[in-house]
Amino acid sequence: MKIAIFASGSGTNFEAVAQAVKQGKIKGNLELLVCDNAEAYALKRAEKLKIPAAVILPKSFISKKEFELKILEQLRVHSIDLIVLAGYMRIIGDTLLEAYPEKILNIHPSLLPDYPGKQGIKDAYNDGAIETGVTVHLVDQGIDTGPILAQERIMIEPEETLNSLEERIHRVEHKLYPAVIQQYIETLQKEQVYK
Repeated sequence: MKIAIFASGSGTNFEAVAQAVKQGKIKGNLELLVCDNAEAYALKRAEKLKIPAAVILPKSFISKKEFELKILEQLRVHSIDLIVLAGYMRIIGDTLLEAYPEKILNIHPSLLPDYPGKQGIKDAYNDGAIETGVTVHLVDQGIDTGPILAQERIMIEPEETLNSLEERIHRVEHKLYPAVIQQYIETLQKEQVYK
């Protein structure tokens, strides 16, 4: 199974998945990092791990479709089977959804359907929620609305700070995401056997 990771920022989940592949916890090959931000620290992580990276900037294209067609071109060059979003801050459009139906995974730092969108941790914290967590789900046309594959709950302690909550969520993400990716790969492989 050939995997591409999409990231926009620091790349901690990218690195957690890359290390899980390297350690054999994910039975697949991490072939490519797709990044929409030339300044993303994820690119430095990819360089250190010797993983090819494609920087594709949306502002270079006249439309979202053109942008995603360029990404698709890179995915085909690397024969990618599965897309893993890891802090990718763009909504996936129809071009990629149609090319990879039920083959795009995302991790979100809340217990979906609660607190979707780009600041799930902060929203739960500011709302005074007593619990939050991490969700891994398939990507569909909505924002964090696809079928849920796994969730892990985290209680928000009374003395919790936003920073301490973020750190705890990231620790859960770095364990949960690789495990769910491997489970999903096994599911896809079983489906291929029965086709």
